[in-house]
Amino acid sequence: QDSYEDYTVSNKNTDHLISDSTDSEIKDGLSNNFKTHPLQLDHPSGSLDSTDYMKASTSLQDSKKSNSGTPHGACLTLTDHDRIRQFIQEFTFRGLLPHIEKTIRQLNDQLISRKGLSRSLFFATKKWFSGSKVPEKKRMALNLNICIYRYPPEAPELQIRKMADLCFLVQHYELAYSCYHTAKKDFLNDQAMLYAAGALEMAAVSAFLQPGAPRPYPAHYMETAIQTYREICKNMVLAERCVLLSAEILKSQSKYSEAAALLIRLTSEDSDLRSALLLEQAAHCFINMKSPMVRKFAFHMILAGHRFSKAGQKKHALRCYCQAMQVYKGKGWSLAEDHINFTIGRQSFTLRQLDNAVSAFRHILINDSKQPPAQQGAFLREYLYVYKNATQLSPDGPLPQLPLPYINSSATRVFFGHDRRPAEGEKQAATHISLDQEYDSESSQQWKELEEQVVSVINKGTIPSNFQPTQFCLNRCSDNSKFPLAVVEEPITVEVSFRNPLKVPLLLTDLSLLWKFQPKDFSAKHDGETKEQGTCDEDMVGTEAIAEFLINSEETKVARLKLFPHQTGELHILGVVYNLGSVQGAVSLDGIDPAIGLQTGKFVSNGLSVRGRQDLEIQGPRLNNTKEEKTSIKYGPDRRLDPIITEEMPLLEVFFINFPTGLLCGEIRKAYVEFVNVSKCPLTALKVVSKHPEFFTFGGNTAVLTPLSPSASENCSAYKTVVTDPTSVRTALLSSASSADFGFGTGGSPEVIQVPLPDAVLLPGASVQLPMWLRGPDEEGVHEINFLFYYESIKKHSKMCHRVLRHTAVICTSRSLHVRATVCRSNALGDEEGRGDNMLLFVDVENINTSETGVKEFHIVQVSSNSKHWKLQKSVNISGDKDTKLASREKAKLCFKAVRCKNSEENYTFADIVFGNEQIISSASPCADFFFQSLSSEFKRTHVQSHPHASQRAVKQSFDETVRLIQRCSEVDLNIVVLWKAYVVEDSKQLILEGQHHVALNTVGKEAFSFPQKQ
Repeated sequence: QDSYEDYTVSNKNTDHLISDSTDSEIKDGLSNNFKTHPLQLDHPSGSLDSTDYMKASTSLQDSKKSNSGTPHGACLTLTDHDRIRQFIQEFTFRGLLPHIEKTIRQLNDQLISRKGLSRSLFFATKKWFSGSKVPEKKRMALNLNICIYRYPPEAPELQIRKMADLCFLVQHYELAYSCYHTAKKDFLNDQAMLYAAGALEMAAVSAFLQPGAPRPYPAHYMETAIQTYREICKNMVLAERCVLLSAEILKSQSKYSEAAALLIRLTSEDSDLRSALLLEQAAHCFINMKSPMVRKFAFHMILAGHRFSKAGQKKHALRCYCQAMQVYKGKGWSLAEDHINFTIGRQSFTLRQLDNAVSAFRHILINDSKQPPAQQGAFLREYLYVYKNATQLSPDGPLPQLPLPYINSSATRVFFGHDRRPAEGEKQAATHISLDQEYDSESSQQWKELEEQVVSVINKGTIPSNFQPTQFCLNRCSDNSKFPLAVVEEPITVEVSFRNPLKVPLLLTDLSLLWKFQPKDFSAKHDGETKEQGTCDEDMVGTEAIAEFLINSEETKVARLKLFPHQTGELHILGVVYNLGSVQGAVSLDGIDPAIGLQTGKFVSNGLSVRGRQDLEIQGPRLNNTKEEKTSIKYGPDRRLDPIITEEMPLLEVFFINFPTGLLCGEIRKAYVEFVNVSKCPLTALKVVSKHPEFFTFGGNTAVLTPLSPSASENCSAYKTVVTDPTSVRTALLSSASSADFGFGTGGSPEVIQVPLPDAVLLPGASVQLPMWLRGPDEEGVHEINFLFYYESIKKHSKMCHRVLRHTAVICTSRSLHVRATVCRSNALGDEEGRGDNMLLFVDVENINTSETGVKEFHIVQVSSNSKHWKLQKSVNISGDKDTKLASREKAKLCFKAVRCKNSEENYTFADIVFGNEQIISSASPCADFFFQSLSSEFKRTHVQSHPHASQRAVKQSFDETVRLIQRCSEVDLNIVVLWKAYVVEDSKQLILEGQHHVALNTVGKEAFSFPQKQ
């Protein structure tokens, strides 16, 4: 017991020395992060009285402040240092060591002279006179007195122990081990278990420290000492000391597994702090093994952190959990990660480390969690609460980033312009483009080619170098390498894709776009000069916010946010800003189930929401053009969120009235188109371009500019007609017209058609209705016909020169008539001049329509010819049958006489042979329009076929002039137009449909058809 008291006193002195040395180190400039004890409670409670604790800490700080004035050793010179070093050396070798040697020798002599006889007589008499059995009460008393057994100071057992300690002190470990071993036997014989455990402990340490390791380390000595301290003496402090000492010895011998097991065995429920320390040391043993046991390290660090937390050591608990997190992070153990992050967040929040707490809770939410919905809801509420406390510390700081919901930045779409106006009654608005339509690369390329074509025509065959195709909707597939153009006072719609990864709904409130704007003047006078900053953001760009935006569990949902620029300049859309909150899942409104309430929009927030932002960061396409780009990873720019706001431009809206969805092949239908200028700028140069110009016409110069109203057009013919004399039936009625009157032959592209606006200008707010004649395509099926309306502003702008409007018409055509014609020379028929230069024209007309469309029969009402060289003279009825009605699958054979007409370089001769009492003026709109359009299409088709490859052209140049002359003699330029009427029964009403078919005859004796034949 005296040795134990000496040990306690020595510990007190050691603590005092340590504190003095620590103070001296601080005063000497060394760093020390601990102003208090590292294991001091974060919140003093329990056995320590709070008042005493505060007084003690205050006095300690005062003493440190008072002693911090004069540093130790500041007045010592180098000579003083040398003399102190010399004094210590001489004191050790001349005084201390000889004194220890003398004491050891005296103790050894005393023990030899005193020990033998007295101890042998004592144990002999004890053995003879004591019984073999000890009564129960005496045994219990003996066990109670084992730990408090005391020896007198002159006892030989203590002398042996003192001698062993002195040998140990001078590093004579072999003699120390022998003395400790002897003392251990004596203490065990006397049942002095506390002394025996101490001797065992020191014997094991002496054996370990012997040089050359003459004997192995007796680990069982330590185990026995630990067991004695713990179970017999009930002294956990000494047991803990012994365990830590033994563990260090085992670790020095690389026996980390045994050390870890030894440390874990001492853990218990009576002391959380001791168990936490031991578990932490055991964890480090697992990580330091030859094959590191990483998961055991992390598991025991978590256990240590839990015990530190129970002991009130929040900082140490946080440190242990953070170390364990390094192991579990990114390994797919989502539930373990969630638990660790949640604990780190809680501990960080308790220690007021709010940034770390927010980061930990953030990781819980952004990972793919497998937690149940209730647990995820609890995590979300914890995050919102911690986040709100963190933002309150700096309310004027920048908006922080929010982790939820996920934003798919690459799926962001940007739309420039107003939303499409819906159809009103008989009016059908132009389809144009909207965010509801899916992107089609082929269709986008077709629109681009149409725009390039009309721009080339406007600029006399060249495309300007600064030409930029109009793109209304930008997405991941469009070309976003250039800055898009937007018009001032027109909305910019940004579609953002949100995804909720949680199993609980999220409620976003006050959702809007975050942007940056730089005003600039793009007019010709200023040429991009930067304006002064506006006084108010709303004066430059208006922002539309969504009040409430609910995203259900694991749902992907898009939000469409709008900006309204009020000035010209450069706009940069940075991201979105919103309030993030959760929805009360257990609240029912008026007896409505909460799940139903979420679907119907009746949801209730839990009142906890935070304000934050998320940036839209879009990565451009990977570059793969040059060798350097192919061998490295480089990405191009994506500027869809950086539009340039240009000056005010006109805005056109187009409405189609009585526009059909189904036609017969070759059927002519009259519709109306309404053009409306909804802007504050007049528009001009209105044109329409299409790949199928033969489908429609606005009429030539002979068309009436003031047509009948759409409601009255049902009872009128689509053609211009006159009543004929019955005597002129089957005889040609002649007229002439020039192709220039219908916009053909002027050198421009036939696909680009000028819209005949009054005065060629449409004023702001004005509208005009124009007739449009439609002709069903010659082939049956479903046809998509694209119209591109091109228009300009009267004022020329540097950034945007023109605007376009798109429309796609879907027409379903059904079979009607099939016309086949052939021409041959005839010398038997003479003409009026007696030249004998005549031809016979044979026309076969077949009704190939089935009765599914309700068509009863077709009537051929007129056959007209159009040519600069030939004309029809009269009808030659070979069979004598004058009936021109055709029922289903019936055929009619017609024969006509054709004669030469006076050659004209400009005008075409139109000859009409009427089979009724009403003549259709074939040289007027719309008959002549569709004829010239079909002629242009036929010319384009034959022109492509007549331009073979260079090798073929070389062979043809070698033909004999005679062969060329024969070919020229067989050529003929005669075009036939067959006009018909169809009687249709629809809804118990009979309707009359009109149409025309074209046949181009180029060679004598060769058949021609009304539509191209399949090869």
